[in-house]
Amino acid sequence: MAGVVIYIKKGVMKVCRRETFNAAHRLYNPTWSEEKNDEVFGLCNNPNYHGHNYVLEAWVEGEIDPDTGYVIDMKTLKQYIREEVIEPFDHRNLNLDVPEFAQLNPTAEHIAIVIWNKLRKRLSSRLELTVRLYETERNIVEYNGK
Repeated sequence: MAGVVIYIKKGVMKVCRRETFNAAHRLYNPTWSEEKNDEVFGLCNNPNYHGHNYVLEAWVEGEIDPDTGYVIDMKTLKQYIREEVIEPFDHRNLNLDVPEFAQLNPTAEHIAIVIWNKLRKRLSSRLELTVRLYETERNIVEYNGK
């Protein structure tokens, strides 16, 4: 359309990449008795572990790049999630196979923090990050580093 000027307001935008991974874990505090672990963690304290089909949402917030029209190239975000989360976590026992959980109880809260830290180091400092992790349809945690 000749003579039409479209003005795009500068501002902050949020974009999200959703991925899934499957992992097993056991919630257990080694300083507690078996009875206390059973009382606090219930079925999640199964000594043979149990698994979840996790859904991860990585929300990235920032200004839209005027050259690309992106906050972040979603192919790049996909690659970061694949390298930092899917490859080391998917089809693994978090307690036994993932070094970050060798001494850290792999609760959904701790998993979200570990994921946030791993992704944060890959992103430009101009971008904000929020990680939302669905352990089940009804159990969801969110962490933004604050």
